[in-house]
Amino acid sequence: MNYLSVVLPLILLSAQAAAEALPPGHPPVSPERAGAQTAPALLPQKGKVLDVINVPQYTYVQVLQNKQPRWLAAPTAEVKKGDVVRFDNGLLMKDFHSNGLDRTFADITFVNSLMVTAEQE
Repeated sequence: MNYLSVVLPLILLSAQAAAEALPPGHPPVSPERAGAQTAPALLPQKGKVLDVINVPQYTYVQVLQNKQPRWLAAPTAEVKKGDVVRFDNGLLMKDFHSNGLDRTFADITFVNSLMVTAEQE
């Protein structure tokens, strides 16, 4: 028995099983396109990174949004100055003191998700 005649049916069965795992009426999901399709819907905010400060468990990011600088705190993320990021609406906190940085932010938004995007600001 040749290798292809064994492997091909297994691949087809795996693909069929994966497709059946989706709820009825759900469009097919392509991992390469999933992030691009859902980012604007789930992460409605966007900004260009001006500054990044990493501490254990958090990444503090200053973004330029609508020509105004804005500080965000997110779970640890790999971002760098110049990146364009998307993020959720989060929770705004005033006069927040970071013990890890020994710094007080007049306004900072804690977000659940921060994602680098290929979009332009």
